[in-house]
Amino acid sequence: MKISFAKGVSILAISSLLAGCQTSGSSESESVNVTASSSSVVEGSSETQEQTSESHTHESEHDHSHAHDEETERIYKGYFEDSQVKDRPLSDWEGDWQSVYPYLQDGTLNEVFAYKAKHKGDMTAEKYKEYYNEGYQTDVDRIVIQEDTVTFFKNGNEYSGEYFYDGYEILTYDAGNRGVRYIFKLAEEAKGLPDYIQFSDHRIYPNEADHYHLYWGDDRKALLKEVLHWPTYYPSEMDGHDIAHEMMAH
Repeated sequence: MKISFAKGVSILAISSLLAGCQTSGSSESESVNVTASSSSVVEGSSETQEQTSESHTHESEHDHSHAHDEETERIYKGYFEDSQVKDRPLSDWEGDWQSVYPYLQDGTLNEVFAYKAKHKGDMTAEKYKEYYNEGYQTDVDRIVIQEDTVTFFKNGNEYSGEYFYDGYEILTYDAGNRGVRYIFKLAEEAKGLPDYIQFSDHRIYPNEADHYHLYWGDDRKALLKEVLHWPTYYPSEMDGHDIAHEMMAH
C-alpha cells in the first residue's frame, strides 16, 4: 500500500468494499484523509430531535419522516457535513456481540455473497467470499461492552479493561463518500488488550449501533490506515440467517 502524508494522514489504495458496507459508486482504489481531530464527549449530548405539534397533519408528518429517512440513508452511504458529526459515548455500542466470521466459515453467509454477485456485479460470489474472509477474519469471537468496560473473548479466554473516549476521525474517500472512526483508549495497560479500539458503524452522532466493524491495535495513527481487516460484530442473540438477511438489506 502506497501512503503519502499531507494535512493529517493520507491513505491510498483503500478498497471500495471497506467494512463490507461501502456504496457501489465507490471506486476500487480510493484515498482516505483524516480530516477531524479528537474531541471530548459532552455529557448528555444527543442529536437534536425535531419537535412536532399536535396540529401537524398526517401528511406533513409523513413528509418529515420521509425526509429524515433520506438523510439517514445519505449518512449511511457516507455523505454528510463535518458539522453533523458529533461525539459518541461507549454506551452506543453497549451489549453482547458476536463475530460474523464463524458464519462465513460454515457457509451461512454464502447467500449474501451470491446476492452481491447478482445485484452488484463487481465480483463473483466466490471472489466476494474470499474478500470478506480476509475482512471478517478474527480470533475474537465475542465482545461484551458494559459501561466503560470492554471484554474480549479470545481462544477460550476473557480479557477485560476500561476504555475512555479519545475522539473521532473522519475518513474521506476518492468517490466523495466518507466515514467516521470513533476511538477509545485503554485506561490502564492490561494483558491481552489493545491500547486502542476504533468503531465504524455508518453513524455519525449518538445512536445505538445495530452492528459495527471494529479495528484494534496499539498505534492510534497507524490503525487508521487499516483497510483490509475489519472484524464485524452483530448482537449475540441473532442467528446466522438473521444476520445474512440484515446484510442483504443494506
